[in-house]
Amino acid sequence: NAPLCALERGFLTILPLALLISAMRISGQFMPSPLDCHKTCVCASNIISCSKNNLTGVPTALPRYTAVLDLSFNAITRLRAEWTTVKLHRLHSLLLSHNGLNFLSTEAFIYVTRLRYLDLSSNRLQLLEEFIFEPLEHLEVLLLYNNHISQIDRSAFSGLLSLQRLYLSQNQISRFPIELVKEKSRLETLTILDVSSNRIKVLSLHELQALPAWIKNGLYFHNNPLPCSCELYDLLARWHLKQLSSAIDFRDDHTCVKPGLKKEKVATLDLNKVFLNCSEVRIMDEQAYLDQFLVLNCDTRQRNMMKSWVLPGNIPVSPVNKSAVMLDDGSLQIGPLKAEDSGVYTCYATSDSLNETQYVTVVVYNFTMSGGLENMKTAYTTLVGCLASIIMVLIYLYLTPCRCICCPNQGLAKSIPRDSLHSSTVSISQVNEEAGRECGAMGARDFFNRHVAFLEPKDQLEQNGRLNPIGEEDEEWQEGNQERRRSDAESVSSVCSDTPMVV
Repeated sequence: NAPLCALERGFLTILPLALLISAMRISGQFMPSPLDCHKTCVCASNIISCSKNNLTGVPTALPRYTAVLDLSFNAITRLRAEWTTVKLHRLHSLLLSHNGLNFLSTEAFIYVTRLRYLDLSSNRLQLLEEFIFEPLEHLEVLLLYNNHISQIDRSAFSGLLSLQRLYLSQNQISRFPIELVKEKSRLETLTILDVSSNRIKVLSLHELQALPAWIKNGLYFHNNPLPCSCELYDLLARWHLKQLSSAIDFRDDHTCVKPGLKKEKVATLDLNKVFLNCSEVRIMDEQAYLDQFLVLNCDTRQRNMMKSWVLPGNIPVSPVNKSAVMLDDGSLQIGPLKAEDSGVYTCYATSDSLNETQYVTVVVYNFTMSGGLENMKTAYTTLVGCLASIIMVLIYLYLTPCRCICCPNQGLAKSIPRDSLHSSTVSISQVNEEAGRECGAMGARDFFNRHVAFLEPKDQLEQNGRLNPIGEEDEEWQEGNQERRRSDAESVSSVCSDTPMVV
């Protein structure tokens, strides 16, 4: 039993030592040591830098006057609610990058509500819970790039009323946070939203296109596996024409995935040349009609710029000109429009860091909108009338019954016209016409046998030399059951002649 007793004594001696080492580790991780400005940190006035010291927790007993706290490049994996027990009202910058941080308490920022700059980049965060940043109403810059974030609650950024720049690139985000920029739910001060290099496959292109230029200028979504489409090309091409930074600065990084098994990437702005052959995008001029009102927008790349307008002919906008009024948002309302209002309108926008000039070409048609419609109606009415007239003429020419003597079975049924010397012209009787048809069959050999009949009235002249309208009674005879009247005047007509008779 002696060896057994010795083993037990040795175990009892080692056990307290192991417990002490374990306690020291726990205290080093969850109960960090107080701030030491001589060994672990550098304290310069209100700036405290404790970077690259392999710290596993935030030092305690931080002075209340601390304005900048740098804890980057350490081993702080969890940021609990009690990481500071005092309110640091002067702290405006907190740096926690490159720590392997994988947990954020929902109450981690309740004592540092005056933060304006928060760097949580290059860590291992995977989830952003609801209202996690709500206490930071003064925060202006939030860096969350190069993490493993795949889920973001829609209310995670609620309460960030002063946020201007949000960096979410190089994560595993699959949904574009449209609520951050969409009207009625957007963060009003946000000018940069970077979601590049993630896993976003779907964009609400129509909603993005409708955003003001000062938001689109700082909206970065390049290096995402977006499917190629002409709608995507149209959006980027328009941004490129307006010289928006998000499209200009990363032109070659805006790629899309071609459909197919290979998942080949192509440059989005080249879709009008290869693959889809999308139509070229051009910014169209404003078009209007007489007596209309037109609002010209000065959609600048920065917000709240000072704007001024110049009318065609280099005429500045003044209160005297009631037909051109500058609105509160910087846009220009013109109207009621006249034909001479056509031309180039210029908007000059200035700020401390940027000057921008925009040109808007306005074309005013020389008729009203209602007048144009009436003209169209008149044109259609005229066209319909012309077509109806043509149809009636065709019906008259081709569909009316034949009334001429030459039609079959028409001449025999009618009464035979009689020759008369009481007319000033000579009429050819039906008998002669029938004979003419018979002679017509004889051909050209009888062409020279035609005769001209000259009628000489005999004993029928009145005192003025005219024919006596009351002539002698015609002799009538019947031959072959057919009656024929014979005039007193000798009438000789050419049977086969088709030339007019000379009297």
